[in-house]
Amino acid sequence: MTTAHEQAWVPEACTLPTVERPLRLAEFDRLFATALRRQQRLSATKLRWNLDPVCEATVRDLTARESTCCSFFTFVFEPTDTALHLDVEVPHAHVEVLDALQRRAAERMPS
Repeated sequence: MTTAHEQAWVPEACTLPTVERPLRLAEFDRLFATALRRQQRLSATKLRWNLDPVCEATVRDLTARESTCCSFFTFVFEPTDTALHLDVEVPHAHVEVLDALQRRAAERMPS
């Protein structure tokens, strides 16, 4: 179950119905736990995830759906031979959201 604290960082700009938010968080949590290899903060507004390339279709679907409810996100994919790089960028007004997403990913990615 998702607590109010876990959803406290979800911005007002998010149009995903509240009842669907725990399901979306669970999808990101599964992604972090199974496919995230590394993350790197490129700037205050930009985060790079290095993901297992096997998950590309799943990640593209998830980020496309996320973009429809949180249009402030920009997701840029760069496949390589050994990894799938995904840059996640937000405007300065939503840096706290990116901070929270980075923390959440760090807590769930395999060690």
